[in-house]
Amino acid sequence: MIDKRLFKLKGIISTLMILVIMTGIQGLAIIAQSVFMSRAIVDLWQGQPIRMTINNIIWFAVAFIVRQLLVVLKNQFMAIYADAAVEDYRVQLLEKYTALGSTVVANQGTGNAVTTLGAGLDNVKNYFQLLLIKVFDLSIIPWLVLAYIFYIKWEQGLFLLLIFPVVIIFFIILGLAAQSKADAEFANFKNLNNRFVDALRGLPTLKQLGLANTYSDEIYQISEDYRKTTMRTLRIAMTSTFALDFFTTLSIAVVAVFLGFDLLNGHMLLLPALTILILSPEYFLPLRNFSDDYHATLNGKNALTDVLAMIEEPDVSDQGVLQLTTWQSDSQLTLNDINFSYDQQPVLKNITLQANGYQKIALVGESGSGKSTLLNIIGGFLTADSGEITINHQKLPHLAQSDWQKQFFYMPQQPYIFHNTLRENIKFYAQNATDSEVRDAIKSAGLSSFVDELPDGLDSVIGESGRQVSGGQAQRITLARMLLDNQRKILLFDEPTAHLDIETEYDLKQTMAPILASHLVFFATHRLHWLDQMDYVLVLRHGEVVEQGEPHLLLADVNSQLNQLRYELGGE
Repeated sequence: MIDKRLFKLKGIISTLMILVIMTGIQGLAIIAQSVFMSRAIVDLWQGQPIRMTINNIIWFAVAFIVRQLLVVLKNQFMAIYADAAVEDYRVQLLEKYTALGSTVVANQGTGNAVTTLGAGLDNVKNYFQLLLIKVFDLSIIPWLVLAYIFYIKWEQGLFLLLIFPVVIIFFIILGLAAQSKADAEFANFKNLNNRFVDALRGLPTLKQLGLANTYSDEIYQISEDYRKTTMRTLRIAMTSTFALDFFTTLSIAVVAVFLGFDLLNGHMLLLPALTILILSPEYFLPLRNFSDDYHATLNGKNALTDVLAMIEEPDVSDQGVLQLTTWQSDSQLTLNDINFSYDQQPVLKNITLQANGYQKIALVGESGSGKSTLLNIIGGFLTADSGEITINHQKLPHLAQSDWQKQFFYMPQQPYIFHNTLRENIKFYAQNATDSEVRDAIKSAGLSSFVDELPDGLDSVIGESGRQVSGGQAQRITLARMLLDNQRKILLFDEPTAHLDIETEYDLKQTMAPILASHLVFFATHRLHWLDQMDYVLVLRHGEVVEQGEPHLLLADVNSQLNQLRYELGGE
């Protein structure tokens, strides 16, 4: 139930020692409370005046207050520690997401990655607060109580000691059943997260294709599966709670019966018998509390397993292998026989590519042909399963190299616009740029009219909850970022105009054409009019390069094939 990796947390040992001390004092307070309560009741039963037992009542009240205060203090103490530990995990998780990049989404899915960082860590916090307190209560309090019962009457202590493992075994059996159901519930929950996020992101496309209702039915079915697994888990949880209450109540009743026989036979006085009877529920109470919270912590345990697995995911190794100051006109990148798979499904097969100097290379193919995956491998966001990579004749295991990634800009289909001023958005790569340089970049990127329309000019807040920008404006802001840093000589474009109308795309193309000069360019697109800006073309289909060469030669070959086809059709 407790992951051993928890003991690697900073300050966990001292925290647990303090928790042990507080729990031990709480156990002694429970015994004192029961003893003084028994004495007060016996005194009153025997007709003693209230002033004769006032001390017992006062000491009972003190023990009761100490016990309750320790419950509050333990919860607050562990809440503070859980907050700090979870925030530490959050930082580590964000660092890991940053280090692994798109590999996280490829392996886990967007919904699961976001949920782990949000609701997952909240579950981990509850897991820390509930589990550690309950485990230490179960490990300390019953045995202090049992030791005192043994001191009073060993026969009753022996019975309670023997019945405890029976209850534990029964609880373990039901707990294992609940664990398997909780695992299935958590798996369905992650699946629902991924499907829901994907549905939201693709909703416009689904509507255009008329598939929105079909996909909503699929989301409904997944949510129903999650509801059913949740209810099955709850049924087992309630069953185990009922069974545990039944066994503990029955055990206390057996103790009460034997105590009653001892009293009737004169083998025991009322005070010790009453003390044992009051302490017996306290003996089982930590186990019952643990059972109640056990099912509440299962999701937290699963979430913690996911968090720790992600944090311990090995980073891409050898990040410092490449030594590259800047990409130059005589630099060379070679990919030889590159293969890559998602979930054991081949996506890229035997890709070979050579890029020299400031060459402009187009990656052409229909959606799903592998263009974006190849760009991600070139950018070092993904690591190829096999193949050979060299830069300037230096062999590399992958392109997740610091010196390589400092060389390029990456423009996706939908560039991210931060919730910040337009100035800070443009200065993303060049924080030390002056306003004069920013305005030159704005002019070159064709953003001048947009800036003039903004109420606060460069100080206007855009993105997220700020002023929203159109797709073309977002692309131009990204171009301005590129123009502001002339040290980066490699440009990666992943269908940057895929979601733009033809007129906006044409205007953007005129702006981009001068920027492509003096850069190594990889341009993924399925729109062939961009080929007149390129030096070389790779045509991808189903993850393989089916054609490659200079654009005019490929187009000439296509025209030749069309003419041949017309001739054959005309001949018929």
